[in-house]
Amino acid sequence: MSLVKWHKSLICTFAVVVSLFTASCSVSRFIPENEHLLNNVKIHSSEKGISTTQMQAYLQQRPNSRWFSVLKVPMAPYLMSGTDTTRRINRFLQRVGQAPVIYDRSKALKARDDIEAAVRNMGYLRANVDLQEHSSGFKMNTVYDIQPGVRYTLAELDTEVGDSVIKSLLDSTAAESKLKVGMPFDLNELDAERSRINKLLRNNGYYLFNKEFVRFEADTLMGNNSVALSMIVDDYHAVGQAEYSPHLQFNVGDVQFVQDDANHNHVRPSVLNMKNSIVPGELYNESHVRETYSNLSALGAVMNSSVRMIPDTTDNSRLDALVSIATNKRHSFNVELEGTNSAGDLGAAVAVAYKNSNIFRGAEQFKVRLRGAYEAIRGLEGYENQNYIEYSIETSLSFPDFMFPGVNRDFRRSSHATSEVSIMYDSQNRPEFHRRVVTGAWRYRWNKNNRQWLHRIDLIDLNYVFMPWISSTFRRDYLENATSRNAILRYNYEDLFIMKCGYSFSYTSQPLSGATGSYGTNAYSIKINVETAGNLLYGLTNLFSTNKNKDGQYTLFNIAYAQYAKGDFDFSKSFRFSPENSLSLHVGIGVAYPYGNGRILPYEKRYFSGGANSVRGWSVRGLGPGRFRGADGRIDFINQTGDVKLDMNLEYRAHLFWLVDGAAFIDAGNIWTIREYDEQPGGQFRFDTFWRQIAVSYGLGIRLNFNYFILRLDAGMKAVNPAYTDARRHYPIVHPKFHRDFAIHFAVGLPF
Repeated sequence: MSLVKWHKSLICTFAVVVSLFTASCSVSRFIPENEHLLNNVKIHSSEKGISTTQMQAYLQQRPNSRWFSVLKVPMAPYLMSGTDTTRRINRFLQRVGQAPVIYDRSKALKARDDIEAAVRNMGYLRANVDLQEHSSGFKMNTVYDIQPGVRYTLAELDTEVGDSVIKSLLDSTAAESKLKVGMPFDLNELDAERSRINKLLRNNGYYLFNKEFVRFEADTLMGNNSVALSMIVDDYHAVGQAEYSPHLQFNVGDVQFVQDDANHNHVRPSVLNMKNSIVPGELYNESHVRETYSNLSALGAVMNSSVRMIPDTTDNSRLDALVSIATNKRHSFNVELEGTNSAGDLGAAVAVAYKNSNIFRGAEQFKVRLRGAYEAIRGLEGYENQNYIEYSIETSLSFPDFMFPGVNRDFRRSSHATSEVSIMYDSQNRPEFHRRVVTGAWRYRWNKNNRQWLHRIDLIDLNYVFMPWISSTFRRDYLENATSRNAILRYNYEDLFIMKCGYSFSYTSQPLSGATGSYGTNAYSIKINVETAGNLLYGLTNLFSTNKNKDGQYTLFNIAYAQYAKGDFDFSKSFRFSPENSLSLHVGIGVAYPYGNGRILPYEKRYFSGGANSVRGWSVRGLGPGRFRGADGRIDFINQTGDVKLDMNLEYRAHLFWLVDGAAFIDAGNIWTIREYDEQPGGQFRFDTFWRQIAVSYGLGIRLNFNYFILRLDAGMKAVNPAYTDARRHYPIVHPKFHRDFAIHFAVGLPF
């Protein structure tokens, strides 16, 4: 089937479905007489400096949402219902669908006034907003035309502060103020300055200060569209009283902790003191109070906390702090059930977890997790057993502190840090082999109180992989046969020791608070990970000239160890066009280089491409490396791995109706090897050819959004397949074959 015919059939099919879905759904019967359906709303401004996107936040009504900003399908289920709400089917359709938005002129006028006020607050003091209404049949289209006029600027700026101590504080932080002569006369900046001063003074002992004590007087009669501004900081006066007095600075007196121990989960006072940032004898500091809240909430043993500042009855410049804490239950259990599907082989898994949130009364968390899995494997010949059985046990103990010499108290106060030790044993029995993995690690995690920056250090991470049994069939066919011997496969089916250390961090931007909320904001995230393995062991074994094995590798207790360096970079950004529509992009790059004691990466550290979170036109581990094409499904899981990875994704996301969201996506990427391996012809990364080996796919997705988790179904089609060189198969977007180029993925959570 040609590209044109295929796309025409797809478009026609979609059009027929939409037509059938909406043909009998007459919206007019839901529109009261002399009323209109709000069809479209636009905001226009002749001034480019005014963001019409931000002005959308002041709209009182929005038209019914559209699929991908085009089709009003979310309204269709509602239109399919009847007017008899006593019938269950009608109530269900109306709950799932979106009710037609009936135009309300009073709300439109309110929105016009709010937009006009917002524009004037930006310094366009003579701005006007014209509401234009255009009706056609039962539909109403509106346009808010912003006519801003000239923007006023700040020509003079004076400050009046009667309190010499406060004046000194303001003078010392004047560089932090955004109020400057010559800037636009923006009331939002004036309010931000009031907030800045309020925060400054409340962090310097002025407990009773609030932003209402800061006021502005503006003179707009200067001419030349200029403003003379005076900022006045009033003395203290209680509500309803006319008397003024200097603002008092308060010192912190006693700090007392009170625990509500209804759950019998008492936390040691020394731990609470360590998490307390309110220091007796110091000036009251509101940021220390917030910091204490944040530190206590990070403790797993604490359910909630409150801080009350109580004036001392004997000293009017002193505040005592009463910190009340309610604790969580000490013991908790959790059971997880999973369904698995590995290339068509179905299975199930169950996991049982136990957590003690306060095992040593210092908010230490002890966790144990037991997991068992079973999978029925099909298509294997020459093996006695056809089943896959896995069981594992994992334990961890985390301490609510950065347990490392030389870490000062200020860092401990200002950061949420944990130190964790973990041990895991995993047993995997497959028809081809039995595999055991033992791991042990000591790591640190910490973040600042805003929780945007997250850091992790794996100080030491030990992994011992051993193979107690390999079937004679698998050994004969792939490990010892001279004609089919696979070096990558053989390396990963030998006993191996990995001793690594690493560092990773992530940063997530937060949408700005204010009138616009999350609408119109562009959020992004960055993740970086770096790790190395084997360097210390290589230095010691090389220094003492220990023996090498038959493959020329140094060993530890007769076990070869891996040596490599690995780095990953991940960037995601979201552009929100409306509450229902957004565009997300993602770039992921990874490079791992084996050297020294190992020329091949361990399987667990290798990259793969394809699957629900990569290039979705291919099944998991079905793409690459480079232009390599797998020929043996039994070992392609190891052959289709690499040392270099590139992922690029672009996804348009839209709310459809009820809990259902949709997506349209384009993915591109591949994996490569750093070295040339006989088992992976065409897989080596080369700067002059890699760009021609980037695979491309496209597709659609459906998501069920339950807020606390998302179920995702994505269907992808290959567009560019680097495994082939002939035009028909290299460009399946032009010559598609459904059975060859289609892949479907079920997953939990968003891909990025």
